[in-house]
Amino acid sequence: METRMHKPKFFITDVFTSRKYGGNPLATFIDCESLSSQEMQRIAREINFSETTFITSRQPQDGGYDVRIFTPRAEVEFAGHPTLGTAYVIREKLRLTTASEVVLNLRAGKIPVTFYEVSGQASRLWMRQMPPRFGKRLEAGTLARLLGLAASDIAPDFPVEEVSTGFPTLVVPLASLAALRRIKINRDEYFALANDAWAKIILAFSREAYEAGQHLSVRVFADFYGIPEDAATGSSNGALAAYLARHELFGAPNIDVTVGQGYEMGRPSDLALRTNNTKGEIEVSVGGSVVEVAEGVWG
Repeated sequence: METRMHKPKFFITDVFTSRKYGGNPLATFIDCESLSSQEMQRIAREINFSETTFITSRQPQDGGYDVRIFTPRAEVEFAGHPTLGTAYVIREKLRLTTASEVVLNLRAGKIPVTFYEVSGQASRLWMRQMPPRFGKRLEAGTLARLLGLAASDIAPDFPVEEVSTGFPTLVVPLASLAALRRIKINRDEYFALANDAWAKIILAFSREAYEAGQHLSVRVFADFYGIPEDAATGSSNGALAAYLARHELFGAPNIDVTVGQGYEMGRPSDLALRTNNTKGEIEVSVGGSVVEVAEGVWG
């Protein structure tokens, strides 16, 4: 049997929620320098959360903490709820820093996470995402068939468009919350599209909210990465924020809105989206809360 000097320790958090067992669960590993990429992938597959993160050193490197992110199927350059959850573990559990900003060194680049506190307790974390990039616009009928909807369920006033703030996402505007709830992915259509697409994740949204205080409802599908549906997706909601700002869905280039996600999965999630477009470039931030669930030693 293989032995290690230190067994990796892990923490489980729920992200984009203020209560346990809501939001999106995350497993974060520390003391895992001896793990190979293949072992990290096997652990992520065993845990089978939408993402698992590995902090590969307790010491900051070039002003940030080196972190790797794995879905059950592949390593990815960036993901939103793992970024917030991992920053929380670094600051609140490992106590590696007391600074109000924690920088993660991800494959996509440096992502800063800012902590806003109330009475000494972290209440909301905000991550500033990468500058947005916009890709292709797709035909609405194609997405209607893929989502198992009628063509009339796709909102006609805004495009179906690829957007990335670190993880390319296909943003699909729907005409109603009822249509959002009726989605049933045609997997053959999905993989036919995703195999050759820049954006392999689909975010469908409605301007009708699940609950009072929210502005939008969202569902996210990423079966290409082993995630048939995701409960709270910070990266794709960052792409949505850039989309909303670019097309001024709320009547202005700057937005400050709250999104509900995960309701169909029984994991209600709240994500806060902000953009700043005053410098000629859309700056995107996504915020939410993190809740501690469990911790342990692996192996």
